[in-house]
Amino acid sequence: MTDKNLPEKFLLRMKNMLGDEFESFLKCFDSQPKKGIRLNTLKCSKEKLESLLEPEKSPTSELSYFYEGKVGAMPLHAAGAFYSQEPSASSAVTVLDPKPGDYVLDMCAAPGGKSTQIASLLNGEGLIWSNEVVKSRANILLSNMERMGVRNAVISSAYPNVLSKKLGGFFDKVLVDAPCSGEGMFRKNDEAITEWSEEHVKSCAERQLEIMRSAANLVKKDGILVYSTCTFSMEENEELVKKFLEACPEYLQEEINVPFGRKAFDNKSLRLFPMDEGEGHFVAKFRRTADNFEYPRLTEYKEDKKDLEGQKLFKELFNIKPWGVIKNIGDKFIIMPKDKLPDFKGITILRAGVILSELVGKHTEPHHSVFAAVKPCEVKMNADFKDGDENLHKYLKGEEIEVDENFKGYTLVSVEGVALGFGKASGGRLKNKYPKGLRLIN
Repeated sequence: MTDKNLPEKFLLRMKNMLGDEFESFLKCFDSQPKKGIRLNTLKCSKEKLESLLEPEKSPTSELSYFYEGKVGAMPLHAAGAFYSQEPSASSAVTVLDPKPGDYVLDMCAAPGGKSTQIASLLNGEGLIWSNEVVKSRANILLSNMERMGVRNAVISSAYPNVLSKKLGGFFDKVLVDAPCSGEGMFRKNDEAITEWSEEHVKSCAERQLEIMRSAANLVKKDGILVYSTCTFSMEENEELVKKFLEACPEYLQEEINVPFGRKAFDNKSLRLFPMDEGEGHFVAKFRRTADNFEYPRLTEYKEDKKDLEGQKLFKELFNIKPWGVIKNIGDKFIIMPKDKLPDFKGITILRAGVILSELVGKHTEPHHSVFAAVKPCEVKMNADFKDGDENLHKYLKGEEIEVDENFKGYTLVSVEGVALGFGKASGGRLKNKYPKGLRLIN
């Protein structure tokens, strides 16, 4: 028996579910889950990450690794070279299989693990729309998308039914990583254990079906809808799939065949138990077979005279052309995603595209967002440091650092060729522009 204080009703449910495997399931609770990281190909190459960190490859994603080291204070982590993610959590996006050019919605996206994985696979082509209804969590999502240098993103904070009404049939692929009872978190989160009850499982299942019914309207014909949870309960997994198919007959369930995990109890979906080096993940895949004529009106952004200042600044900072139209919106200049977008009216949008600059006092100043989204070869000036250089630690704390005396003006700061942030150089010193909310305390 495990030392974990697991609810008796939960144990009985799992024993009925797993039968002969119940004892091996319990033994897993006496060990910690494997930690992991996921490569961000928008900013770092596979070869570079593997040479610097020497992680162990995971089968759940072409981008995922097992890695036990502490990553929170690493400059490479701050730079977005990788995302800290338990590897089996990448399985849902592997099943979704985004391709460059796809329009993809991540319905319940915070804190951003799956959205940033999708962004890597899109490689700047198409659109990743990341939504989180809870505003405080949506801001964390936004920060992670910014750190990972995603150029083609829309971040929103809207209820699923609002998106369903406004964006019917807009997406090629939709992911619903649904809020759940979190049984898969029991090994690493004691709070999830204390919050568990059968009533909570039931209420989660009701909410999940409501979200899925909203999501159903967002997918175009022949598009893919993927549903996932990090819980074990049948009510939130196989039984939810059955209810969804009954409620939305325009969808067919597709069998999942991947080289990890196991077949779920419906013989089509995917499950990952702790015995499978997972944390309770469930994934189901559906294809829409019916037409969907509710396509939203598209907005084509064109530059005008008000945008000339932004174009001039971009040319001064970078040696590439903007990847999207630069628009003056309020006190900011924003580089919009290059693909057409829907009308945002009625949807709470936190950000679309990348902020180029904003008004600080009476002067326009470049924004951290744009320096996080470029490669060192794309900037006029770049101060690159080796991982472990004391200057990086100082920079992450918000201190001035020494740079080449030839650097003058706004300068990228990078680690091992991965963009970290920027500062303003003069006389061999760089005035720090790393955002205060991201700075290290020690």
